[in-house]
Amino acid sequence: MVSEHTRSVAKRAKVLYEDRLRSKLEQEQHGKYVAIEPESGDFFLGETYGKAVMNARESHPDRISFVIRIGHEAAIHIGAMTY
Repeated sequence: MVSEHTRSVAKRAKVLYEDRLRSKLEQEQHGKYVAIEPESGDFFLGETYGKAVMNARESHPDRISFVIRIGHEAAIHIGAMTY
């Protein structure tokens, strides 16, 4: 179960991404990952999901961040559909 705090972080991070980051990052960093720490507004890039999280934790070890894969609908894809 996801806590209300986690939901709040995700919601605020998505707003920051849409309002401030999407247009620039999707042109310059497509396919990379961005961890957004919404309390500060800081964001951290990484070639991988784990690297983006590590970069965020180095600056804000006591806060959680929300990770987005730049230019994709989901940060992580699990499995595949076959028909």
